[in-house]
Amino acid sequence: METNQAKLHQNPPQNTKDLFHGAQICLRILAFATTLAATWTILTSKQTILIIGMSFSARYSYSPALKFLALANGIACAFSAISFVFVVFLRRTFFNPTNYFFLFLHDLVMLLLVLAGCAAATAIGYVGEYGNSHSGWSPICDHFHKYCKRVTASLAVSYFSVLFFLMLTIISASKSRQIKV
Repeated sequence: METNQAKLHQNPPQNTKDLFHGAQICLRILAFATTLAATWTILTSKQTILIIGMSFSARYSYSPALKFLALANGIACAFSAISFVFVVFLRRTFFNPTNYFFLFLHDLVMLLLVLAGCAAATAIGYVGEYGNSHSGWSPICDHFHKYCKRVTASLAVSYFSVLFFLMLTIISASKSRQIKV
């Protein structure tokens, strides 16, 4: 009876492998698409307004936190494209449980990078929306509506990419558990 269970763990059914591979591909495409969309949206967020004859501008590059969000999403986009290539084209030759551990580390680092960018940008976005009366910071979103909507959209899409990277991390971690010592 023990030998049957050992065989079952060594050779999972083909449809389980196909389901795992399909989930990997789908989630990597979604992670790539959301990080690309978030990067593009934050990089193109700018607005100039006139107040009392003076011109004021708001751009993502004026805030280090928003620059970090753009950089984090850009890096995650590039690395998710690279990992997609590995998962699709080197499926049979490259991936065994030991190599899935490296994929798990990759997914975990991308998850943490995008999550850190989201956290920093969310904090700055909150100050931009509501200000901080104790520090004397006035809200700017009542004047820069278009800019704030684009930053909010970029943040929302970034949080979706966090969710996709979390799912990829869980899948890769479960697959790497099959390492034999």
